[in-house]
Amino acid sequence: MEENNTIDQSLLAEDVSSKIKYNFFDFFLVKPLDPIKVTKEFSKPVTTGTPTKDENGIEAQDYDKVETEVKEVNSDYRRGIVLKRPVYYEATEYEGPRYIEIGSTVIFRDAAGMNFDLIKDSKLIRQYDIIGIEK
Repeated sequence: MEENNTIDQSLLAEDVSSKIKYNFFDFFLVKPLDPIKVTKEFSKPVTTGTPTKDENGIEAQDYDKVETEVKEVNSDYRRGIVLKRPVYYEATEYEGPRYIEIGSTVIFRDAAGMNFDLIKDSKLIRQYDIIGIEK
């Protein structure tokens, strides 16, 4: 089922890419997909009781115990579909395969790049911010 969605998104990305009237010099134009959810443990200190005063008259709390809480949160990484490649990536004479194609699903740090408001829900991502390509 996942394979069919990827193929459809690839074809859709090609179609969308052909209609975008911009070429980019340093950035890949990426359509971010839904955030990835991960389960993380968070530790927080737990007070042992009421505050006590020390010899200087300062009230202090003791935090001898730690409580662990498990939450489902958004990952620091995100998947996205490449809509446009930078001009240098296509124009340079490079012998070997080009791994990032229009329609490729890439993984990047969610905080990387910048929002590109001329095309709804898209981000401009540098090549070095792309940490992986989904097979």
